[in-house]
Amino acid sequence: MLEVRELSVRFGGITALDRVSFAAPAGRIVGLIGPNGAGKTTLFNCLSRLYRCDEGDILFEGRSLLRTPAQGIAALGIARTFQNLALFRTMSVRQNILLGAHSRSSGGFLAAALRLPRMRAQERRLGEQADEIVELLDLQAVAQRRVMDLPFGTLKRVELGRALASRPKLLLLDEPAGGLNHEEVGALMELLRGIRERLSLTLLLVEHHMSLVMRISDQVVALDFGRKIADGTPDEVRHNADLVRAYLGASA
Repeated sequence: MLEVRELSVRFGGITALDRVSFAAPAGRIVGLIGPNGAGKTTLFNCLSRLYRCDEGDILFEGRSLLRTPAQGIAALGIARTFQNLALFRTMSVRQNILLGAHSRSSGGFLAAALRLPRMRAQERRLGEQADEIVELLDLQAVAQRRVMDLPFGTLKRVELGRALASRPKLLLLDEPAGGLNHEEVGALMELLRGIRERLSLTLLLVEHHMSLVMRISDQVVALDFGRKIADGTPDEVRHNADLVRAYLGASA
C-alpha cells in the first residue's frame, strides 16, 4: 500500500529525515514512534505533500507521489487527521463530516448553481455516506450541534469522521490519542480496530501514547534524530536497545 524509499529532508543545515525507508502493507496498522524532534511530523507532511523531500521516493500502490500536488492526495485515496484540530467551529458535526467528501464530488459551479438532477443525486449520496459515518462513530446525538459546543474527545471523532468521508484507502492519524483521558484512549483503540476491519483501511499513526501503539499496531517503526532505528512487531521493537536508549538514555 505504502512504501517509503530512502527519504531525506533537510531544512538548511538540519537533517530532519535521513534516508528513511519502510513499507506499510495493505490492511495493517502501522505505528510511527520516536522522541520529540525525531522526524515523525516531517514524514507525515511529506506523505501529505505539504513538504518536498530532498532525496528518495514515496510510493502509494506502486505509484510515486512526488508529482502529485497536495490538493490531489485525497483523490488518490489518502486522508489525514491533524494533531491540532482544524474543524469549522460554527458548522455542525454532520456538516464538517460532509465537507470531507468534497474530494469525491464531481461537477462544476454551473451544474451546482443550476441544481441539475445529477448534482441533486450526488448530494443525496454524499449525505447518506456522511450519515453512515456519523453512525459508525456514534455521533448521532450531536450530529446537528455546532462543533464549538462539544468536548475535545468528541471533536477528535468528528475530525476522524471528516477524514473517513473521503473514502480513503490509507488513513494518516497524527496523535489521535493526544489530549484524551484513559477511558477515551481505550474507546479510541476499539474504534480504530473496528474502522480497519469494517472499511478495509490501512492505518499509519504517529503517537506518543506507547500503550496504544503497542496494543493496536501490527508493525511499529521508530525514528530518532531523523533516522529509522527500529522496524518490526511491537514485541520486537519494545526490546530494541536503540529505542530504549532514545527514550530513556544510555544508562537504561
